[in-house]
Amino acid sequence: MAAVYFAAGKLGLRMAFDNPSASPVWAPTGLALVAFLVFGYRVWPAIYLSAFLVNVTTTGSVATSLCIAAGNTLEGGVGAWLVDAFAGGRGAFQRARDFFRFALLAAVLSTTVSATCGVTTLALGGFADWSRYGSIWLTWWLGDAAGDLVVAPFALLWSTNPRVRWRPRRALEAALLLLSLVLVGAIVFGGLFPSRVKDYSLEFVCAPILIWAAFRFGQREVATAVVALSGIAIWGTLRGFGPFARSARNESLLLLQAFMAVTALTSLALAAVVSERRAAERRLRRLAVTDALTGLGNYRRLITALGGEIRRSQRTAKPFALLLLDLDDLKAINDHHGHLVGNRALCRVAAALRVSCRSIDTAARFGGDEFALVLPETREEAARQVARRIAGELAVDPEWPPLSLCVGVAEFPRDGETIERLLAVGDRVLFEAKAGRRGGLASLAGTPERSHR
Repeated sequence: MAAVYFAAGKLGLRMAFDNPSASPVWAPTGLALVAFLVFGYRVWPAIYLSAFLVNVTTTGSVATSLCIAAGNTLEGGVGAWLVDAFAGGRGAFQRARDFFRFALLAAVLSTTVSATCGVTTLALGGFADWSRYGSIWLTWWLGDAAGDLVVAPFALLWSTNPRVRWRPRRALEAALLLLSLVLVGAIVFGGLFPSRVKDYSLEFVCAPILIWAAFRFGQREVATAVVALSGIAIWGTLRGFGPFARSARNESLLLLQAFMAVTALTSLALAAVVSERRAAERRLRRLAVTDALTGLGNYRRLITALGGEIRRSQRTAKPFALLLLDLDDLKAINDHHGHLVGNRALCRVAAALRVSCRSIDTAARFGGDEFALVLPETREEAARQVARRIAGELAVDPEWPPLSLCVGVAEFPRDGETIERLLAVGDRVLFEAKAGRRGGLASLAGTPERSHR
Protein backbone atom coordinates (compact mmCIF):
# COMPACT_ATOMS: atom_id res chain seq x y z
CA MET A 1 0.00 0.00 0.00
CA ALA A 2 2.85 2.36 0.80
CA ALA A 3 4.45 1.58 -2.55
CA VAL A 4 1.21 2.35 -4.40
CA TYR A 5 0.84 5.60 -2.45
CA PHE A 6 4.44 6.58 -3.28
CA ALA A 7 4.03 5.83 -7.00
CA ALA A 8 0.76 7.75 -7.19
CA GLY A 9 2.30 10.67 -5.32
CA LYS A 10 5.31 10.90 -7.63
CA LEU A 11 3.00 10.77 -10.64
CA GLY A 12 0.79 13.49 -9.18
CA LEU A 13 3.69 15.83 -8.46
CA ARG A 14 4.75 15.61 -12.10
CA MET A 15 1.62 17.70 -12.74
CA ALA A 16 2.45 20.30 -10.07
CA PHE A 17 2.83 23.37 -12.31
CA ASP A 18 1.90 26.14 -9.87
CA ASN A 19 4.13 24.93 -7.02
CA PRO A 20 6.37 21.84 -6.95
CA SER A 21 4.51 20.51 -3.88
CA ALA A 22 0.91 21.36 -4.88
CA SER A 23 -0.69 19.31 -7.62
CA PRO A 24 -4.28 19.59 -8.88
CA VAL A 25 -4.19 15.82 -9.51
CA TRP A 26 -3.61 13.97 -6.24
CA ALA A 27 -4.79 10.37 -6.11
CA PRO A 28 -2.95 9.55 -2.83
CA THR A 29 -5.68 11.34 -0.85
CA GLY A 30 -8.26 8.82 -1.98
CA LEU A 31 -5.86 5.91 -1.45
CA ALA A 32 -5.06 7.02 2.11
CA LEU A 33 -8.75 7.41 2.96
CA VAL A 34 -9.55 3.92 1.68
CA ALA A 35 -6.55 2.46 3.54
CA PHE A 36 -7.83 3.91 6.82
CA LEU A 37 -11.37 2.70 6.14
CA VAL A 38 -10.37 -0.83 5.15
CA PHE A 39 -7.35 -1.55 7.39
CA GLY A 40 -7.99 0.80 10.30
CA TYR A 41 -5.87 3.50 11.88
CA ARG A 42 -2.91 1.16 12.34
CA VAL A 43 -1.83 1.94 8.75
CA TRP A 44 -0.84 5.52 9.63
CA PRO A 45 2.94 4.78 9.73
CA ALA A 46 2.84 3.51 6.15
CA ILE A 47 0.90 6.57 4.99
CA TYR A 48 3.21 8.91 6.86
CA LEU A 49 6.40 7.28 5.58
CA SER A 50 5.30 7.16 1.94
CA ALA A 51 4.02 10.77 2.05
CA PHE A 52 7.35 11.88 3.52
CA LEU A 53 9.34 10.06 0.84
CA VAL A 54 7.19 11.54 -1.93
CA ASN A 55 7.87 15.09 -0.75
CA VAL A 56 11.50 14.80 0.37
CA THR A 57 12.51 13.29 -2.97
CA THR A 58 10.77 16.08 -4.89
CA THR A 59 11.45 19.44 -3.28
CA GLY A 60 11.65 21.14 0.09
CA SER A 61 13.58 20.19 3.21
CA VAL A 62 13.32 17.29 5.62
CA ALA A 63 11.42 19.49 8.07
CA THR A 64 8.84 20.67 5.54
CA SER A 65 8.44 17.13 4.20
CA LEU A 66 7.77 15.84 7.71
CA CYS A 67 5.09 18.49 8.28
CA ILE A 68 3.46 17.92 4.91
CA ALA A 69 3.42 14.16 5.52
CA ALA A 70 1.80 14.77 8.90
CA GLY A 71 -0.94 16.80 7.21
CA ASN A 72 -1.51 14.12 4.58
CA THR A 73 -1.76 11.40 7.24
CA LEU A 74 -4.01 13.46 9.50
CA GLU A 75 -6.25 14.26 6.55
CA GLY A 76 -6.81 10.56 5.83
CA GLY A 77 -7.42 9.71 9.48
CA VAL A 78 -9.86 12.57 10.02
CA GLY A 79 -11.71 11.73 6.81
CA ALA A 80 -12.01 8.06 7.76
CA TRP A 81 -13.28 8.94 11.26
CA LEU A 82 -15.91 11.29 9.84
CA VAL A 83 -17.04 8.77 7.25
CA ASP A 84 -17.20 5.96 9.82
CA ALA A 85 -19.14 8.10 12.27
CA PHE A 86 -21.58 9.89 9.97
CA ALA A 87 -21.57 8.40 6.45
CA GLY A 88 -21.84 4.63 6.81
CA GLY A 89 -18.12 3.75 6.74
CA ARG A 90 -17.25 1.29 4.00
CA GLY A 91 -20.92 1.25 2.95
CA ALA A 92 -20.92 4.97 2.21
CA PHE A 93 -21.66 4.43 -1.49
CA GLN A 94 -24.69 2.19 -1.01
CA ARG A 95 -27.13 5.00 -0.23
CA ALA A 96 -27.32 8.43 -1.81
CA ARG A 97 -27.71 10.08 1.59
CA ASP A 98 -24.50 8.52 2.89
CA PHE A 99 -22.63 9.33 -0.30
CA PHE A 100 -23.51 13.02 -0.07
CA ARG A 101 -22.29 12.96 3.52
CA PHE A 102 -19.09 11.28 2.33
CA ALA A 103 -18.60 14.02 -0.26
CA LEU A 104 -19.13 16.77 2.30
CA LEU A 105 -17.14 15.29 5.19
CA ALA A 106 -14.27 13.60 3.34
CA ALA A 107 -13.89 15.49 0.06
CA VAL A 108 -14.77 18.99 1.28
CA LEU A 109 -13.91 19.18 4.99
CA SER A 110 -11.11 16.72 5.75
CA THR A 111 -9.09 17.85 2.72
CA THR A 112 -8.75 21.32 4.23
CA VAL A 113 -6.44 19.76 6.84
CA SER A 114 -3.75 18.75 4.37
CA ALA A 115 -4.10 21.88 2.22
CA THR A 116 -3.82 24.24 5.18
CA CYS A 117 -0.97 22.34 6.84
CA GLY A 118 0.95 21.87 3.58
CA VAL A 119 0.69 25.40 2.19
CA THR A 120 1.42 26.98 5.58
CA THR A 121 4.49 24.78 5.92
CA LEU A 122 5.72 25.76 2.45
CA ALA A 123 5.21 29.45 3.18
CA LEU A 124 6.96 29.26 6.54
CA GLY A 125 9.85 27.33 5.00
CA GLY A 126 10.28 29.83 2.18
CA PHE A 127 9.18 27.47 -0.58
CA ALA A 128 6.02 29.48 -1.39
CA ASP A 129 5.16 33.18 -1.39
CA TRP A 130 2.59 34.33 1.12
CA SER A 131 1.05 36.45 -1.63
CA ARG A 132 0.20 33.28 -3.54
CA TYR A 133 -1.07 31.38 -0.50
CA GLY A 134 -4.70 31.38 -1.74
CA SER A 135 -4.01 30.09 -5.23
CA ILE A 136 -1.66 27.35 -4.01
CA TRP A 137 -4.14 26.37 -1.29
CA LEU A 138 -6.96 26.10 -3.86
CA THR A 139 -4.82 23.91 -6.11
CA TRP A 140 -3.86 21.66 -3.19
CA TRP A 141 -7.41 21.41 -1.84
CA LEU A 142 -9.08 20.76 -5.19
CA GLY A 143 -6.57 18.04 -6.05
CA ASP A 144 -7.25 16.32 -2.73
CA ALA A 145 -11.02 16.73 -3.03
CA ALA A 146 -11.03 15.24 -6.53
CA GLY A 147 -8.88 12.38 -5.23
CA ASP A 148 -11.51 11.57 -2.61
CA LEU A 149 -14.38 11.78 -5.09
CA VAL A 150 -12.75 10.01 -8.05
CA VAL A 151 -10.18 7.57 -6.63
CA ALA A 152 -11.61 6.66 -3.21
CA PRO A 153 -14.93 5.19 -4.52
CA PHE A 154 -13.07 3.14 -7.12
CA ALA A 155 -10.57 1.72 -4.62
CA LEU A 156 -13.08 1.12 -1.83
CA LEU A 157 -15.77 -0.52 -3.97
CA TRP A 158 -13.30 -2.89 -5.64
CA SER A 159 -11.61 -3.75 -2.33
CA THR A 160 -14.93 -4.66 -0.69
CA ASN A 161 -16.35 -6.48 -3.73
CA PRO A 162 -13.51 -7.69 -5.97
CA ARG A 163 -15.30 -10.61 -7.65
CA VAL A 164 -16.98 -10.19 -11.02
CA ARG A 165 -19.97 -12.48 -11.65
CA TRP A 166 -21.17 -11.50 -15.10
CA ARG A 167 -22.99 -13.69 -17.53
CA PRO A 168 -21.75 -13.56 -21.14
CA ARG A 169 -24.41 -11.04 -22.17
CA ARG A 170 -23.58 -8.74 -19.26
CA ALA A 171 -19.84 -9.06 -19.97
CA LEU A 172 -20.47 -8.10 -23.60
CA GLU A 173 -22.47 -5.07 -22.47
CA ALA A 174 -19.65 -4.06 -20.12
CA ALA A 175 -17.16 -4.30 -22.98
CA LEU A 176 -19.40 -2.12 -25.17
CA LEU A 177 -19.73 0.37 -22.33
CA LEU A 178 -15.97 0.58 -21.91
CA LEU A 179 -15.43 0.92 -25.65
CA SER A 180 -18.02 3.69 -25.82
CA LEU A 181 -16.44 5.47 -22.88
CA VAL A 182 -12.98 5.36 -24.45
CA LEU A 183 -14.34 6.56 -27.79
CA VAL A 184 -16.33 9.43 -26.27
CA GLY A 185 -13.42 10.39 -24.03
CA ALA A 186 -11.06 10.45 -27.00
CA ILE A 187 -13.49 12.62 -28.97
CA VAL A 188 -14.13 15.09 -26.15
CA PHE A 189 -10.68 15.22 -24.57
CA GLY A 190 -8.30 13.49 -26.98
CA GLY A 191 -8.55 15.62 -30.09
CA LEU A 192 -10.45 13.08 -32.22
CA PHE A 193 -13.30 15.49 -32.89
CA PRO A 194 -13.40 15.94 -36.71
CA SER A 195 -12.67 19.64 -36.73
CA ARG A 196 -9.69 21.93 -36.69
CA VAL A 197 -10.97 23.32 -33.39
CA LYS A 198 -10.04 20.89 -30.62
CA ASP A 199 -11.56 22.65 -27.61
CA TYR A 200 -15.30 22.50 -28.26
CA SER A 201 -17.44 22.28 -25.10
CA LEU A 202 -18.53 18.69 -25.61
CA GLU A 203 -18.10 17.50 -22.02
CA PHE A 204 -21.86 16.91 -21.70
CA VAL A 205 -21.51 14.02 -24.17
CA CYS A 206 -19.93 11.97 -21.37
CA ALA A 207 -23.10 12.05 -19.27
CA PRO A 208 -25.10 9.36 -21.19
CA ILE A 209 -22.26 6.85 -20.82
CA LEU A 210 -22.16 7.30 -17.05
CA ILE A 211 -25.97 7.16 -16.84
CA TRP A 212 -25.83 3.90 -18.79
CA ALA A 213 -23.36 2.51 -16.27
CA ALA A 214 -25.50 3.67 -13.33
CA PHE A 215 -28.73 2.10 -14.59
CA ARG A 216 -27.36 -1.12 -16.04
CA PHE A 217 -24.54 -1.93 -13.62
CA GLY A 218 -23.77 -0.50 -10.19
CA GLN A 219 -21.66 1.84 -8.09
CA ARG A 220 -18.46 -0.14 -8.64
CA GLU A 221 -18.74 0.02 -12.42
CA VAL A 222 -19.68 3.71 -12.33
CA ALA A 223 -16.63 4.47 -10.18
CA THR A 224 -14.48 2.53 -12.66
CA ALA A 225 -15.93 4.51 -15.57
CA VAL A 226 -15.24 7.79 -13.75
CA VAL A 227 -11.60 6.82 -13.14
CA ALA A 228 -11.14 5.77 -16.78
CA LEU A 229 -12.72 8.97 -18.04
CA SER A 230 -10.57 11.02 -15.67
CA GLY A 231 -7.40 9.39 -16.96
CA ILE A 232 -8.35 10.06 -20.59
CA ALA A 233 -9.35 13.64 -19.77
CA ILE A 234 -6.09 14.43 -17.94
CA TRP A 235 -4.02 12.95 -20.75
CA GLY A 236 -5.87 14.93 -23.41
CA THR A 237 -6.00 18.19 -21.46
CA LEU A 238 -2.25 18.16 -20.87
CA ARG A 239 -1.79 17.78 -24.63
CA GLY A 240 -3.93 20.87 -25.23
CA PHE A 241 -7.16 19.16 -26.29
CA GLY A 242 -10.63 19.33 -24.84
CA PRO A 243 -12.94 22.01 -23.44
CA PHE A 244 -10.73 22.77 -20.44
CA ALA A 245 -7.46 23.35 -22.26
CA ARG A 246 -5.99 26.75 -21.44
CA SER A 247 -2.63 28.39 -21.96
CA ALA A 248 -1.72 27.74 -18.31
CA ARG A 249 -1.64 24.00 -17.65
CA ASN A 250 -2.40 24.40 -13.94
CA GLU A 251 -5.54 26.34 -14.77
CA SER A 252 -6.51 23.67 -17.29
CA LEU A 253 -6.17 20.92 -14.70
CA LEU A 254 -8.06 22.92 -12.06
CA LEU A 255 -11.02 23.34 -14.40
CA LEU A 256 -10.84 19.68 -15.39
CA GLN A 257 -10.68 18.46 -11.78
CA ALA A 258 -13.67 20.61 -10.86
CA PHE A 259 -15.58 19.00 -13.74
CA MET A 260 -14.51 15.46 -12.76
CA ALA A 261 -15.42 16.06 -9.11
CA VAL A 262 -18.93 17.17 -10.06
CA THR A 263 -19.23 14.32 -12.57
CA ALA A 264 -18.20 11.76 -9.96
CA LEU A 265 -20.60 13.26 -7.42
CA THR A 266 -23.64 13.19 -9.70
CA SER A 267 -23.00 9.82 -11.37
CA LEU A 268 -22.23 7.98 -8.12
CA ALA A 269 -25.24 9.57 -6.43
CA LEU A 270 -27.40 8.39 -9.34
CA ALA A 271 -25.93 4.90 -9.06
CA ALA A 272 -26.71 4.87 -5.33
CA VAL A 273 -30.31 5.93 -5.98
CA VAL A 274 -30.70 3.19 -8.59
CA SER A 275 -29.21 0.65 -6.15
CA GLU A 276 -31.60 1.77 -3.40
CA ARG A 277 -34.55 1.41 -5.76
CA ARG A 278 -33.50 -2.08 -6.79
CA ALA A 279 -33.16 -3.09 -3.13
CA ALA A 280 -36.62 -1.68 -2.40
CA GLU A 281 -38.07 -3.59 -5.35
CA ARG A 282 -36.47 -6.82 -4.08
CA ARG A 283 -37.96 -6.21 -0.62
CA LEU A 284 -41.39 -5.57 -2.13
CA ARG A 285 -41.15 -8.73 -4.22
CA ARG A 286 -40.26 -10.74 -1.12
CA LEU A 287 -43.13 -9.19 0.81
CA ALA A 288 -45.52 -9.94 -2.04
CA VAL A 289 -44.80 -13.69 -1.80
CA THR A 290 -44.05 -14.02 1.92
CA ASP A 291 -46.37 -14.64 4.85
CA ALA A 292 -45.73 -11.87 7.35
CA LEU A 293 -46.22 -14.03 10.46
CA THR A 294 -44.29 -17.20 9.66
CA GLY A 295 -41.84 -15.98 7.01
CA LEU A 296 -42.87 -18.85 4.70
CA GLY A 297 -44.24 -18.33 1.25
CA ASN A 298 -47.84 -17.16 0.94
CA TYR A 299 -50.63 -18.38 -1.33
CA ARG A 300 -49.18 -16.49 -4.32
CA ARG A 301 -45.79 -18.13 -3.79
CA LEU A 302 -47.47 -21.55 -3.55
CA ILE A 303 -49.37 -21.10 -6.81
CA THR A 304 -46.20 -19.92 -8.57
CA ALA A 305 -44.23 -22.91 -7.27
CA LEU A 306 -46.93 -25.37 -8.32
CA GLY A 307 -47.07 -23.88 -11.81
CA GLY A 308 -43.30 -24.11 -12.16
CA GLU A 309 -43.20 -27.71 -10.95
CA ILE A 310 -46.00 -28.73 -13.31
CA ARG A 311 -44.08 -27.30 -16.27
CA ARG A 312 -40.84 -28.94 -15.16
CA SER A 313 -42.54 -32.30 -14.56
CA GLN A 314 -44.09 -32.17 -18.00
CA ARG A 315 -40.62 -31.64 -19.49
CA THR A 316 -38.78 -34.26 -17.41
CA ALA A 317 -41.62 -36.79 -16.86
CA LYS A 318 -40.74 -36.86 -13.15
CA PRO A 319 -43.56 -36.63 -10.58
CA PHE A 320 -43.79 -34.30 -7.61
CA ALA A 321 -45.87 -34.31 -4.46
CA LEU A 322 -47.99 -31.71 -2.69
CA LEU A 323 -48.41 -31.90 1.08
CA LEU A 324 -51.25 -30.02 2.78
CA LEU A 325 -50.85 -29.83 6.57
CA ASP A 326 -53.45 -28.62 9.05
CA LEU A 327 -52.60 -27.63 12.62
CA ASP A 328 -54.96 -29.39 15.03
CA ASP A 329 -57.08 -27.36 17.45
CA LEU A 330 -55.70 -23.90 16.68
CA LYS A 331 -59.00 -22.36 17.84
CA ALA A 332 -58.75 -24.17 21.15
CA ILE A 333 -55.16 -22.93 21.57
CA ASN A 334 -56.30 -19.36 20.92
CA ASP A 335 -59.26 -19.71 23.30
CA HIS A 336 -57.29 -21.24 26.19
CA HIS A 337 -53.85 -19.63 25.79
CA GLY A 338 -54.46 -16.45 23.82
CA HIS A 339 -53.76 -15.39 20.26
CA LEU A 340 -50.09 -14.68 20.91
CA VAL A 341 -49.58 -18.35 21.83
CA GLY A 342 -51.64 -19.30 18.76
CA ASN A 343 -49.40 -17.16 16.53
CA ARG A 344 -46.39 -18.75 18.16
CA ALA A 345 -47.83 -22.20 17.39
CA LEU A 346 -48.02 -21.29 13.70
CA CYS A 347 -44.40 -20.14 13.81
CA ARG A 348 -43.39 -23.43 15.48
CA VAL A 349 -44.97 -25.37 12.61
CA ALA A 350 -43.16 -23.12 10.12
CA ALA A 351 -39.85 -23.82 11.87
CA ALA A 352 -40.50 -27.57 11.70
CA LEU A 353 -41.19 -27.25 7.96
CA ARG A 354 -37.92 -25.38 7.38
CA VAL A 355 -35.89 -28.00 9.28
CA SER A 356 -37.51 -30.87 7.39
CA CYS A 357 -37.33 -29.40 3.87
CA ARG A 358 -34.72 -29.57 1.20
CA SER A 359 -33.46 -26.39 -0.43
CA ILE A 360 -35.47 -27.20 -3.58
CA ASP A 361 -38.75 -27.63 -1.68
CA THR A 362 -41.26 -24.79 -1.30
CA ALA A 363 -43.04 -24.32 2.02
CA ALA A 364 -45.99 -21.94 2.27
CA ARG A 365 -48.77 -20.95 4.63
CA PHE A 366 -51.84 -22.02 2.69
CA GLY A 367 -54.53 -20.54 4.94
CA GLY A 368 -55.19 -19.62 8.54
CA ASP A 369 -53.95 -22.89 10.09
CA GLU A 370 -53.07 -24.75 6.90
CA PHE A 371 -49.62 -25.14 5.38
CA ALA A 372 -48.46 -26.52 2.05
CA LEU A 373 -45.22 -28.14 0.95
CA VAL A 374 -44.24 -28.67 -2.69
CA LEU A 375 -41.77 -31.56 -3.02
CA PRO A 376 -40.10 -31.84 -6.45
CA GLU A 377 -39.28 -35.34 -7.77
CA THR A 378 -41.05 -36.96 -4.83
CA ARG A 379 -43.80 -39.62 -4.73
CA GLU A 380 -46.55 -40.07 -2.16
CA GLU A 381 -44.74 -42.49 0.14
CA ALA A 382 -41.65 -40.28 0.35
CA ALA A 383 -43.92 -37.29 0.95
CA ARG A 384 -45.52 -39.10 3.88
CA GLN A 385 -42.06 -39.72 5.30
CA VAL A 386 -41.48 -35.97 5.15
CA ALA A 387 -44.78 -35.45 6.98
CA ARG A 388 -43.66 -37.87 9.71
CA ARG A 389 -40.37 -36.03 10.00
CA ILE A 390 -42.23 -32.73 10.44
CA ALA A 391 -44.45 -34.32 13.09
CA GLY A 392 -41.35 -35.66 14.80
CA GLU A 393 -39.87 -32.17 14.98
CA LEU A 394 -43.04 -30.96 16.68
CA ALA A 395 -43.04 -33.95 19.03
CA VAL A 396 -39.62 -33.03 20.45
CA ASP A 397 -40.47 -29.33 20.63
CA PRO A 398 -40.34 -28.41 24.34
CA GLU A 399 -42.69 -25.43 24.01
CA TRP A 400 -46.23 -25.62 25.37
CA PRO A 401 -48.84 -26.53 24.28
CA PRO A 402 -47.91 -29.66 22.26
CA LEU A 403 -48.86 -29.55 18.60
CA SER A 404 -50.06 -32.13 16.09
CA LEU A 405 -50.92 -32.09 12.40
CA CYS A 406 -53.28 -33.68 9.90
CA VAL A 407 -51.95 -34.26 6.41
CA GLY A 408 -53.26 -34.60 2.89
CA VAL A 409 -51.10 -35.74 -0.04
CA ALA A 410 -51.53 -35.29 -3.78
CA GLU A 411 -49.16 -36.52 -6.46
CA PHE A 412 -48.64 -35.09 -9.94
CA PRO A 413 -49.69 -36.30 -12.48
CA ARG A 414 -51.51 -39.21 -10.79
CA ASP A 415 -54.02 -37.07 -8.90
CA GLY A 416 -54.39 -34.27 -11.42
CA GLU A 417 -52.57 -32.24 -14.03
CA THR A 418 -53.68 -28.75 -13.01
CA ILE A 419 -53.08 -26.63 -9.94
CA GLU A 420 -56.77 -26.55 -9.06
CA ARG A 421 -57.11 -30.34 -9.29
CA LEU A 422 -54.02 -31.00 -7.14
CA LEU A 423 -55.21 -28.59 -4.45
CA ALA A 424 -58.70 -30.12 -4.54
CA VAL A 425 -57.38 -33.67 -4.15
CA GLY A 426 -54.96 -32.70 -1.39
CA ASP A 427 -57.68 -30.79 0.45
CA ARG A 428 -60.13 -33.71 0.14
CA VAL A 429 -57.56 -36.16 1.52
CA LEU A 430 -56.80 -33.73 4.34
CA PHE A 431 -60.53 -33.40 5.15
CA GLU A 432 -60.93 -37.16 5.19
CA ALA A 433 -57.91 -37.51 7.45
CA LYS A 434 -59.38 -34.98 9.87
CA ALA A 435 -62.72 -36.73 9.82
CA GLY A 436 -61.06 -40.05 10.51
CA ARG A 437 -62.50 -41.69 7.40
CA ARG A 438 -59.12 -42.33 5.80
CA GLY A 439 -56.52 -44.67 7.30
CA GLY A 440 -52.91 -43.77 7.76
CA LEU A 441 -52.03 -40.29 8.91
CA ALA A 442 -55.18 -39.02 10.61
CA SER A 443 -53.10 -37.11 13.16
CA LEU A 444 -49.33 -36.75 13.13
CA ALA A 445 -47.44 -36.32 16.35
CA GLY A 446 -45.13 -39.30 16.36
CA THR A 447 -41.37 -39.81 16.61
CA PRO A 448 -39.03 -38.16 14.13
CA GLU A 449 -38.43 -39.86 10.80
CA ARG A 450 -34.76 -39.25 10.07
CA SER A 451 -34.26 -41.25 6.85
CA HIS A 452 -33.44 -39.29 3.71
CA ARG A 453 -36.09 -39.69 1.03
